[in-house]
Amino acid sequence: MITPLHPALPPPTSDILRFTTAGSVDDGKSTLIGRLLHDSHAVTDDQLAAVKRITAQRGEENLNLSLLTDGLRAEREQGITIDVAYRYFATARRKFIIADTPGHIQYTRNMVTGASTADLAIVLVDARKGISEQTRRHSLIASLLRIPHLVLCINKMDLVAWSEQRFADLVGEFSAFASRLDIADLKFIPISALHGDNVVTASARMPWHEGGTLLYHLETVYHGGTHNHIDARFPVQTVIRPNNDLHHDFRGLAGRIASGVFKPGDRVVVFPSGLETQIKTIQGPAGEVAEAFAPMSVVVTLSDDLDVSRGDMLAKPNNRPTQSQDIEAMICWLGEKPLQPEGNYLLRHTTRETRCRIQTVRYKMDLSTLHKKDGDLVIGPNDIGRIELRTATPLLFDPYRSNRGTGSFILIDEFTHATVGAGMIL
Repeated sequence: MITPLHPALPPPTSDILRFTTAGSVDDGKSTLIGRLLHDSHAVTDDQLAAVKRITAQRGEENLNLSLLTDGLRAEREQGITIDVAYRYFATARRKFIIADTPGHIQYTRNMVTGASTADLAIVLVDARKGISEQTRRHSLIASLLRIPHLVLCINKMDLVAWSEQRFADLVGEFSAFASRLDIADLKFIPISALHGDNVVTASARMPWHEGGTLLYHLETVYHGGTHNHIDARFPVQTVIRPNNDLHHDFRGLAGRIASGVFKPGDRVVVFPSGLETQIKTIQGPAGEVAEAFAPMSVVVTLSDDLDVSRGDMLAKPNNRPTQSQDIEAMICWLGEKPLQPEGNYLLRHTTRETRCRIQTVRYKMDLSTLHKKDGDLVIGPNDIGRIELRTATPLLFDPYRSNRGTGSFILIDEFTHATVGAGMIL
């Protein structure tokens, strides 16, 4: 493992940073990830040999590191990323999970998938082409998904003669755009993924940049986690009843804690019934635990024999989720067919699935200006807008801003069963 050449590194950490890459087509996302893997010695000898062989077969001049992430045959043949490619690597200071997401507009749904669990987003821009609509779309999605850190990497600086002025122009243009987004931490880094400048080691060809390398930023950025440990929410996934001689009367509620902390002895309310009871035990994979928190998967037993089933939720009496059939949300439309005003869809939220009806399309976002278009609107593929819907049964939710786990949902086409929308509750 290697460490970038920077004099004052903080103490080592053992946490995991999840980050996603995004940007327009051919901005160099896969090459960047390949460079990170290669230069941090996370590539095996046989993988490197295969990349060298394929590069030679294609007659390419430079080692094609994008092949380390473009695993599908269709991707290799076209030189693009279609699916979300997950990769893992580590340095002496931190472990990383990478989601390399597609740049083509028709694969925006994959970008939403890869970014939904990310702690940091890297958006690449081709220094020659500048800020594109996909750059703005992906940055807006990162903002809507509440990714706390965003890094804009100005790539292919070698093709603009390492120009400080070109870098400054793009920083100014994107800063003006990003000022209207909800991004807590924004950083700019000029790089050349092909040659490795400012990716892992500092570039001698861009001495004017004093902000450190990309890997240095990934290793040292503050990462406090994205899970809400205040609002205790436990959506029930299934009820376990073995009905055998050893566990004749056992009744456990299994699921993954969406947020907050639960302990044996805690008073809880079962929703939607509203009945109050007490947690008797909490069991994890290795046996009983003294406390459980997001994102642990556990089995909870209650002191009282209540009627609890899949889709119900446990919460604390003094901190209850919102319970309503009327939902207002931002939607990223992923379907091939436009959203149908007053159309019916299946809505999946935590462990509950219910039918819903689109009531109103409030507005659609203009990705170039971030202005809101209202009136007679069509929410088509890859559009982002604000909608109102009504569900057949009440949902138990929190605003996405405060709780990713209970503030998000997906819409499913009733006939094709395809996922057509990803929503963030306001």
